[in-house]
Amino acid sequence: MPRYLSIVHIDESSAPAGGPSEELMRRMGELIEEITKAGVMLDTAGLTPSAQGTTVRWENGKLSVTDGPFTESKEVIGGYAIMQCKDKAEALEWTKRFLKVHEEFWTVTCEVREIAEA
Repeated sequence: MPRYLSIVHIDESSAPAGGPSEELMRRMGELIEEITKAGVMLDTAGLTPSAQGTTVRWENGKLSVTDGPFTESKEVIGGYAIMQCKDKAEALEWTKRFLKVHEEFWTVTCEVREIAEA
């Protein structure tokens, strides 16, 4: 069965300063438990704020290292999920359910891509 990576993009300006609410974490935990019991979820995690990140770039034969925050970024990668699904349609259904657990003030986008097998 194919594996899919769901890259979670969040608009940090719409996210609460204190992080996700307890209610959101409860709903997300229940959904992750359901996805795991269904044999779909292989791995998932949230990421620390972009201000704590570092970008390492290779360009024109030179490396550069830049510490966050990254003011030019509106949306940042806030987490990921790796799922094994029968097809892309199933991966999209689980992803839609994940997005719907968030409160209305969040701006969250998931990019779903099949993982290329060697």
